[in-house]
Amino acid sequence: MQNAQGPGLAGPSNDKPHYDIVVIGTGPAGRRAAIQAAKGGKRVAAVDRQRYVGGQAVHRGTIPSKTLREAVIHVTGIGQRSFYGESYRVMADVTMHDLLLRTAQVVQAEVDVVRDGFLRNDVELLNGVAHFVDPHMLAIHTENSIIEVRADKVILATGSSPSRPAHIPFDQERVVDSDGILDLPRIPKSLTVVGGGIIGTEYASIFATLGVAVTLIDGRKELLDIVDEEIGEALKFRMREDGITMRLGHRVENVEFDPRGRPVTVLETGARTVSDVVMYSIGRRGATGLLNLDAAGLAADDRGRVKVNKFFQTELEHVYAVGDVIGQPALASTSAEQGRLAARHALGLDCPSIDDELPIGIYTIPEIALVGKTEEELTMEGAAYESGVARYKEIARGAIIGDDFGILKLLFDPDTRKVLGVHIFGNQASELLHIGQAVMQLGGTIDYFVETIFNYPTFAEAYKVAGLNGVNKLIR
Repeated sequence: MQNAQGPGLAGPSNDKPHYDIVVIGTGPAGRRAAIQAAKGGKRVAAVDRQRYVGGQAVHRGTIPSKTLREAVIHVTGIGQRSFYGESYRVMADVTMHDLLLRTAQVVQAEVDVVRDGFLRNDVELLNGVAHFVDPHMLAIHTENSIIEVRADKVILATGSSPSRPAHIPFDQERVVDSDGILDLPRIPKSLTVVGGGIIGTEYASIFATLGVAVTLIDGRKELLDIVDEEIGEALKFRMREDGITMRLGHRVENVEFDPRGRPVTVLETGARTVSDVVMYSIGRRGATGLLNLDAAGLAADDRGRVKVNKFFQTELEHVYAVGDVIGQPALASTSAEQGRLAARHALGLDCPSIDDELPIGIYTIPEIALVGKTEEELTMEGAAYESGVARYKEIARGAIIGDDFGILKLLFDPDTRKVLGVHIFGNQASELLHIGQAVMQLGGTIDYFVETIFNYPTFAEAYKVAGLNGVNKLIR
């Protein structure tokens, strides 16, 4: 992602290094693109800010938020309370410093991994902020100078940043976005989360586990509409059990401050919610504002996104764009694959399309994972289906770790018996999902789970229980 300062005008340079491919951004998409291009024998440069190697995913998104979640689960002892009582804690007085210490260590480890990958593959890392001078020339603003480089091909992987409505008084202390939530000096006693998408729901769940009084507000009447309805209902039940107040179907009009300086979230209905901190999480914008796209003959839409074809080429065939900067699905895993495929196409190699059935992990507490169709989608399509369900309380592994809440659901065609969807809510859901994903993509049937022997005790055994449940429905 690019720096917050404008690029200015590039000065003349007598020394203009030439690269076969320049990748702007070193997040999952840029990192994978640069290394793939270098493995093709090309001279490759990757451009990013010196303190931002690894991109948004490493510094403000996927890695820190998921590390924070793991730290919260550990220090609160939430997973052990079914054994030792609701008052059980690993640490009595948890601070943001305690939580972010772990986050900082993991972030630094990931930065080292990214740098090492570039070094081992002879990718030249240029520290600075890049913008176009013309379709093939880039100016890179370093800390002390401006350098110009020429590139045969350019891959844009600048990521995204949180959307920040102009009428909301962000001060990154009392009113924050999903980046600023990681900079809070202390754990608030109360938190209002505006936006019930993946990011908002994850943070609401994380802070509620810490004992924070959380209010979650979203203009939509359903939480996480990409999730199977039964799984979504289980999540809402769990969130209410954790003390989260949900105001779904309500839109926020403004945020004000009361006489004590506390933010007050004002709804269109006139209702008001007072809290220590408000986190606004209502989508993200492509980070293209500093690229000077006009100089290359390109343009972004009103959300900063760049349009591409199936090969990730922009309107200029030598300029590619991948990751969050091109919009949905905007997943770190998918972005990385887009980067790899774009680089392959730039190298003149085959560029197969990405499978439509993408695995999705949502890191609430417990986590959610899904791939394939939901019951609602199959119903709307008029497709026949049957379901098989296993509950963690039926699985020995669930009893061992104290998770009696989890669910694994399989959807399958009753005639062909092919698996159509896998939906999981519970511990290790994002890991467990890939068993079902592999079976689906290989054209497997529900019978695979019935006939396969799984290690005991494991969560994977839930697949067998769900398979038997589904097949038994067919028999009946």
